[in-house]
Amino acid sequence: MALNTPDSEQRGFRETSPGLRAAVFCLIAVLLMVTDSRSQLLLDLRRVLAASAYPLQLLLDSPVAAGRWLAENLATRGQLLDENEALQRRLLEQAGRLQRMASLEQENARLRALLESTAKVSDRVLIAEIMAVDMNPFRQRIVINKGSRDGVFVGQALIDADGVVGQVTRDQVFSAEALLITDVEHAVPVELLRTRQRTIAVGTGQVDRLSLPFLPRNADVQPGDLLVTSGLGGSFPPGYPVGTVTEVSSGPGEPFLTVSAQPAAKLDRIREVLLIWPGQATAAGERGP
Repeated sequence: MALNTPDSEQRGFRETSPGLRAAVFCLIAVLLMVTDSRSQLLLDLRRVLAASAYPLQLLLDSPVAAGRWLAENLATRGQLLDENEALQRRLLEQAGRLQRMASLEQENARLRALLESTAKVSDRVLIAEIMAVDMNPFRQRIVINKGSRDGVFVGQALIDADGVVGQVTRDQVFSAEALLITDVEHAVPVELLRTRQRTIAVGTGQVDRLSLPFLPRNADVQPGDLLVTSGLGGSFPPGYPVGTVTEVSSGPGEPFLTVSAQPAAKLDRIREVLLIWPGQATAAGERGP
């Protein structure tokens, strides 16, 4: 008769059916769950087990997380490059439009200044745009985009918002050539607004200088005196600013003064001019300094 030993008992348990072992384990699990739900005895044990398993979980999840991070960063970098390129294009477009807006604002200001002067000119005026400028340094001529088709005629006066610019010398039907008051071949009858003394202002070939060569030595003229059109000759209506006296000198034995003036109009910066018709202007001297 064989004796029962511990080895034989363990061997007997291992030889039990799988169904019985599963039932025993399920019973133990149920008992543990009931105990944990009522007394929370296994809460600390679960925390310890979860903390112990976290490194393993992190290690197992690291390849997936690395792949996800790499994909997101590559996609984000490409997206940022595309957005940066799009923003650069928009910035360039906006900068170009901003430059155009600044140009339009300046043009609008010039046109407003011209239109404000029409109240002192006549009911019939015409704004013309400068198409070309004579590049010859000894000639002061421009070409405007209005001609006889628009009613322009030879000898017609041109002004801008500040003063007299010149007059038309050649009609080209759809355009016209004009001579600036600073051209050496141009002369305009003027008068000193302060003293009403009449004289003639002639061009010097320099865009910023006029000469008054016919004032006698005893003429009352001072730097700062305003020159306006006198209306003599009929080409230029009276009362429009021509320039401001800048220098007055006289040489010994000379019968005339040497007088220089600066044109009132910005002849080197004008973009538009105003064509005026004679016989419809304001009275001389209405526009003061």
